Amino acid sequence: MNAFIKTMTEKAAASPCVIGFPEAGNADILKTAEQVAGMGIGTPLLMGNRDEIEKAARESGVNTQGFTYFDFTSEENRLGLAEEYTAKFDDFSAKAVARKSKSSLCCSLFLLKLGKCDCVAGGKDYSTGDVVFHAMSIVGLQEGVESASSLGIADFPDFEGPQGNMLAIADCAITAQPDSRDLAGIAISSADTVKTLLGWEPRVAMLAFSTCGSAEHETIDVIREAVAIVREKRPDIKCDGEFQLDSAIIPAVAAKKVPRESDVAGKANVLIFPNLHAGNIGVKLIQIFGRANAYGPVLQGFKLPVCDFSRSAPVDEMLGNVAMLVIRAAAARQA
Repeated sequence: MNAFIKTMTEKAAASPCVIGFPEAGNADILKTAEQVAGMGIGTPLLMGNRDEIEKAARESGVNTQGFTYFDFTSEENRLGLAEEYTAKFDDFSAKAVARKSKSSLCCSLFLLKLGKCDCVAGGKDYSTGDVVFHAMSIVGLQEGVESASSLGIADFPDFEGPQGNMLAIADCAITAQPDSRDLAGIAISSADTVKTLLGWEPRVAMLAFSTCGSAEHETIDVIREAVAIVREKRPDIKCDGEFQLDSAIIPAVAAKKVPRESDVAGKANVLIFPNLHAGNIGVKLIQIFGRANAYGPVLQGFKLPVCDFSRSAPVDEMLGNVAMLVIRAAAARQA
């Protein structure tokens, strides 16, 4: 376990939560849940038949001490969940809740909304599209956020910035071609995430191929509009742009290229890519050539915390994702 994940797990263990795991038949999920329970990070709430899950756990050498269960395969349980849900919310009929709850992912999200768990960790078997679609449908987006997004945290061996060698980057996985409102929501979500998760004072740079009007293009107008929206909706967030990458993170370059005062230029710790092409390419460049460690992805923008694992993620990485999820859930619970 590296230092960052160790820090996250220790912080999570200080405020443990109940974590819904919809993919309880997956061996890596079971191994992650075992570590979550064993390290005191939280209480795993596994979706499915207890006997079947414990049989799968034994076959994988997993200790189920500390596990709890909700059997979504039981019609009685689904009908009871539907009755309880519709007594509190009116966005779905009882029939719809009972039907949707045949999916372990949807069932876990209904339980999350009811407060039966504090967060949901899925995506090992379910696709990112499934996780995002059903979370948007059942949990919903935060006020002021137009779309879900994904934030990564990376450390760079030879970089020194406001947070040492670490930077946060978004969106790297969800919104292909964000408009100005989408970009503003990504910036707001990212600022809130790094403040909750890492305790940083967010300095959010909106990246482009232009710095403060050095080039003109309709796509740059979208970025400038996004900055204005963030400042209007969340004046507490330090957000500026448009900036080229070097102007955002290198003080000497910012001093030459940025012809005005800025709380962000040259000292950004959160970088917002203009679209998913740039985000995906940027992450690959960071990992392949920058020798950086990347942590996440942190799925953000929802009213309640939801995690989307990478399907290829090893158990240690999944544990880190759950720890970050629990930290955010604890903060949401206390808000």
